[in-house]
Amino acid sequence: MNFTQQLIDMALQEDIGPGDITTENLIVPNLDGMGVVIAKEPLILAGLDVAEQVFKKFDPRIRFKPLFKDGDTVNDAEVIVEMEGKLCALLKGERTALNFLQRLSGIATCVRSYADELVDKAVRLVDTRKTTPGWRVLEKYAVRMGGAHNHRMGLYDGVLIKDNHIIAYGGIRKAVARIRTRVSHLVKIEVEVSDLQQVEEAIDAGADVVMLDNMNVSQIKSAVKLINGRAVVEVSGGVTKNRLKALADTGVDIISVGALTHSARCVDISMRIGHVKNPS
Repeated sequence: MNFTQQLIDMALQEDIGPGDITTENLIVPNLDGMGVVIAKEPLILAGLDVAEQVFKKFDPRIRFKPLFKDGDTVNDAEVIVEMEGKLCALLKGERTALNFLQRLSGIATCVRSYADELVDKAVRLVDTRKTTPGWRVLEKYAVRMGGAHNHRMGLYDGVLIKDNHIIAYGGIRKAVARIRTRVSHLVKIEVEVSDLQQVEEAIDAGADVVMLDNMNVSQIKSAVKLINGRAVVEVSGGVTKNRLKALADTGVDIISVGALTHSARCVDISMRIGHVKNPS
């Protein structure tokens, strides 16, 4: 299933509906034109392929020429893309294409600001499932473009026994033992814990990954010492940018941050029409 194409189609239907009454009443259908996409602030770029697909919904022969690639740093006022094709296609696709670019570049830019705090630190920065419904594949792609990594994509590709699972099933040991009999030996099992007693229970149960949830630095250091390399250690919950270095220095392996996606703001990107070619 091509989720990106479905998302593009839904976005265009939402924006255009039965037709663009402004463009269709002002612009001759066979009129050609040129346009540029411009950064209005410094940003990390993500979403070029999606933006191109939007414009090609209206004009498959449109010339879409990026001057940067996803993951690049773009400065204020720099031209990101040059385009040439049917003027109607440029105008109809403008807002939807920019919405994708602004959102995905916004995430990449936010992520880079976090990743920069962890340069030379032996820790992996990852995202969470706190994404916009329908946008997860794209938003997690933007996370990678920003310099971080992805946690599981969904509930289907990784075991994470969280607090509510533990309560519902009657304890960490019972939950881990049960899940071991139900999944492949190739699947790692992660357990969320909130105190040192639960850390010990998770390790004794054979958890492959222990997620330390909402612990302070002192508790995290104690947990890392207790685990002593017997499992991968992830820290999550209440992670802010100014805590990253201190968390990394505790010896954890992974820092997961929901804010990489759920709190990233859209960056400012615009499109300008340039030369218009009259039909012959």
